[in-house]
Amino acid sequence: MKKLMYVLLVLTALSLVLTACTPKPAPTEPVTTPEGSALEQAWAGDFKGKVVTMAGPFTDNDAVKFDESIKSFEEKTGIDIQYTGSKEFEASIGITIEGGNPPDIVDFPQPGLLATFVKKGLAVDLGTFLNREDLKKNYNESWLDMAMMESKDGSKIMAGVWGRVNGKSLVWYPKKAFEEAGYKIPTTWDELIALSDQIVADGDAPWCIGIESGAATGWPATDWMEEIMLRTTTLENYDRWVAGELKFDSPEVKHAAEVMSDLWFKEGYAYGGRSAIATTAFGDAPKPMFDNPPKCWLHKQGNFITTFFPEGLVADVDYSFFYLPGIDETYGKPVLVAGDIYAMFNDRPEVRAVMEYCTAGAAVEGWVRSGGAISPHLDSSLDWYSNVVDRGVAEIILNASSVRFDGSDLMPGDVGAGSFWKGMTSYVSGSIDLDTALKEIDAAWPTE
Repeated sequence: MKKLMYVLLVLTALSLVLTACTPKPAPTEPVTTPEGSALEQAWAGDFKGKVVTMAGPFTDNDAVKFDESIKSFEEKTGIDIQYTGSKEFEASIGITIEGGNPPDIVDFPQPGLLATFVKKGLAVDLGTFLNREDLKKNYNESWLDMAMMESKDGSKIMAGVWGRVNGKSLVWYPKKAFEEAGYKIPTTWDELIALSDQIVADGDAPWCIGIESGAATGWPATDWMEEIMLRTTTLENYDRWVAGELKFDSPEVKHAAEVMSDLWFKEGYAYGGRSAIATTAFGDAPKPMFDNPPKCWLHKQGNFITTFFPEGLVADVDYSFFYLPGIDETYGKPVLVAGDIYAMFNDRPEVRAVMEYCTAGAAVEGWVRSGGAISPHLDSSLDWYSNVVDRGVAEIILNASSVRFDGSDLMPGDVGAGSFWKGMTSYVSGSIDLDTALKEIDAAWPTE
């Protein structure tokens, strides 16, 4: 489980800004339904009166939005999906599953947590009833790759399907001031560096960077490392790195750290200089963008960061964002993501029907329309999005050449939420050099 304090802080902020609007209901059925499938039987009413239990982290307004988004499916099929959300989900779900009484479906915001149960043989292989070739019509293949996990016998199974997601590969900027200054949105890494140099020449710092987050200090640096890894080496290497097979002190990972260092530590690039990065709270880091005039102009962060912007700012007027450009065109336009993967723990026809339904955009359309959810499904429409931020993030995700989940979320906790945070913080603050930091991160990797 990654960034517990950060997640709690974000959820608290989100709860203050999410509206209580009621989502529009999703369509009564997906675009296509394979003949003879459990979902086809569900549409025919064969499972009317059946109950499917589901557990996850959605609480408060998120739980309401989830319930509303599946209401039309329940009304059409007669299946009662009974969802239970918990703020202590990560701590409690293991007891329920390993105790032999799991919910039918579990929503995991951390694929790494699901992987532990798959490894113990406790999750159902969705490949027994979902066809990967059919799923390719509705998911970027990277989503399907990330759903394949090692089972008890060492083989890989389809452990889940993806529901709500969010994107991280975003660079935010103060739109009004940006345009008045005559700056142009970069579409390549070279253009990004050229823009940064132009801002320095104009007398300002281009980048707003802060990695302080209490006990979770350092996590924003891990996101940057993950972004750069996706842009400088293969997906196979990224996956090997996450799995501990490609060491932190390998040439590939060290190169990613050096690329980050070249941007962060270059004279005049970071607001406050290198010494301020480790002591600036991640939520405070973008605020100088909105001073008059701005003190810094660019901030890389996921779409949640708008909850930390000063009050009264209007999206697409006072601020906007662009895709963090690629570095090596060989690796296309990757997007770093997070999201919810739905896994199945009890194999019954009505549960299969619900899982199959979740592979279509219809399952999240109501939530998308009400705000706060982004669909990874290729049959989703940008017209569903009610605000420009969600729509823009969705477009970036849907147009990605590949996607990969936040790497430190998938690493063992001792590393992903431990030595990786600590090592990057010590390096950024200057207390240790890069080689030492990478070796110390590797040393914390569990031996079993």
